[in-house]
Amino acid sequence: MNITALDLFAGCGGLTQGLKQADVDVVAAIEINKNAARAYKMNHPETLLIEEDIRNIAAKDILSFVSGKKINLVAGCPPCQGFSNIRTRNKGNIIEDERNTLILEFLRIVEGIKPIFIMLENVPGIINYHYFELTVNRLSELGYNLDYRVINVEDYGVPQRRKRLVLLGSLIGEVSIPSNTIYKRTTVRDYLYNLTPIEKSRDPLHQIFSKHSEKVKKIISLIPKDGGSRKDLPEEYWLECHKKKGIGFSDIYGRLSWDKVSSTITGGCLNPSKGRFLHPMEDRAITAREAALLQTFPIDYKFPTDISKGELAQMIGNSFPPKFSEIQASYLKSLLTIESH
Repeated sequence: MNITALDLFAGCGGLTQGLKQADVDVVAAIEINKNAARAYKMNHPETLLIEEDIRNIAAKDILSFVSGKKINLVAGCPPCQGFSNIRTRNKGNIIEDERNTLILEFLRIVEGIKPIFIMLENVPGIINYHYFELTVNRLSELGYNLDYRVINVEDYGVPQRRKRLVLLGSLIGEVSIPSNTIYKRTTVRDYLYNLTPIEKSRDPLHQIFSKHSEKVKKIISLIPKDGGSRKDLPEEYWLECHKKKGIGFSDIYGRLSWDKVSSTITGGCLNPSKGRFLHPMEDRAITAREAALLQTFPIDYKFPTDISKGELAQMIGNSFPPKFSEIQASYLKSLLTIESH
């Protein structure tokens, strides 16, 4: 039995890419953002993409759109800005953001379709959110065996430090988040070292990176290669905002290290003032292609290049690494094999 899937909040297609790598047939997806939808269609033209607000779509409509095809996996990453670490840093309070309720839309679609499997991922902060508790309780009432926990994708062979809350559910027996003990740790070197130099590359995505003033270029050139930090700079080159104690993020204007995982690829991944996003050796920020590779997108994965650098970075940074969703999907497929025997 093959798994057929619906990808909710599909973005540019990172989760779908991982599912496809595990030979899951993604029959439909939902994405409201027009440019993310463009990227999705560039890479997954065989999947029916519904470009609507999920709040306006009924489960029966989705089933109608796919002409009665069975959907036995519903997967998704509901937008989670309201309970991200940065947004909740002030006294740990959850910021009320209308996107916080989108997890209930995930639940509503699951209730309407009743797939064999469910797969949900989000920021770790959601685990303490009342809507997450409500969702877990309702899924249990529907008969799902559940496992959820916070994992770090670097433990699963993704070359990036990225903590996420992962939930898996099954109607056909016990389920557990796959063990991380069998995966080889990978590094920035594994994914970026042999990349064609920018000046020789014909990849338009590899030509997109931050351009800087001469002053900032000088600062970048002084940061030690292979893992250096802004803290290594002579004090005369410190920015005023970094001279105050306790102000600012220590990783900004930091270099990646060849033989470590990268820092979390975020929506600011093309801007070195937003985190440790400088190339290990070259005096520049990483390119959009390098950011996508650290997210484990295939090297030929397509993105629109006629949009703002900020929106492109957000699209890449908001994605879930395909390599990890592939691992989850392969595990769910193994449960089907066990069930059939």
